[in-house]
Amino acid sequence: MSRSFIPGGAAVLAVLLSTAFTANPARAQAYPGKTVRVIVPSGAGGSVDTLGRLLAQKLTASMGQQFVVENRSGSGGVIGSEVAARAAPDGLTLLMAYGSHVVNPTLYPKLPYDTVKDFSPITQVAVQPLLVNVHPALPARSIKELIALAKARPGQLNYGSAGAGSGGHLATEIMLMMANVKMTHVAYKGSAQSMFDVVAGNTQLMVVTLITSLPQVRAGKLRAIGITSAKRSPIVPEVPAVAETIPGYDVEVSYFLLAPAGTPNEIVQRLHAESAKALKQPDVTERLARDGAVPIGNTPEQTAKVIESEIVKWGKAVKASGAKEH
Repeated sequence: MSRSFIPGGAAVLAVLLSTAFTANPARAQAYPGKTVRVIVPSGAGGSVDTLGRLLAQKLTASMGQQFVVENRSGSGGVIGSEVAARAAPDGLTLLMAYGSHVVNPTLYPKLPYDTVKDFSPITQVAVQPLLVNVHPALPARSIKELIALAKARPGQLNYGSAGAGSGGHLATEIMLMMANVKMTHVAYKGSAQSMFDVVAGNTQLMVVTLITSLPQVRAGKLRAIGITSAKRSPIVPEVPAVAETIPGYDVEVSYFLLAPAGTPNEIVQRLHAESAKALKQPDVTERLARDGAVPIGNTPEQTAKVIESEIVKWGKAVKASGAKEH
């Protein structure tokens, strides 16, 4: 018995093949194909904005399409993160997350997204320590002298931060708890406002990234008395690590590149490969080094594990500090 094709079979096959290649446009056409927006969940000029723009510039050059930073500040990064979480999982919207991303699950009783389930990790971009800065008029030229002063004036010294639950707030609270001293926290709506007040002498202390504070330190408007990493930084080798006075103290903030959950794996892997390559370029490593940041560029799987561990670590700090949402 001879075989025969089902009538219309060729047409059916053509439709099936057409569907297979058009069901997922992100897979069918060469990615990215269109402009990619990189959501930075903070205002312009901060450390995460600087890193986001640097990486966007490199991805634009290597991938042949524009990667454009879009600042969506507010609520400690929640507003921008929600925009990214709700975006189509096509690789055309990314999120440059920073320390607040792993703090907020504990800080906020209810977030409009799931920090783990609603994002596809691409890479951990960098880690960065913070500087402990005091107003030059404060009679404390070291962490030891600051602790002694705080003990002599319990609760009378004020320290500013970018907001309750920010990296600077929690880093300061951990330091004060380990030293068993008290200061009064003054929360601002961003690091720029907090920096303005400590430079003006309205507050006495601020713990913040090197990107934000080094220009003020070098201009003589602030005095850096400690760095929060376990060891001194080659960028400011004259500044002692806080751990030299408070053994075991070690605080650094992380920056992550994320995509909405469900983004095709081939897109995630390509973005990781291009990002990791960019982070190894000499001009990038030199720029990050000037700001005291260390490039990482690890895999999506490694990044997912880092995020989960950071949520636990910072969650303990939030609970211990009694920090509340903004």
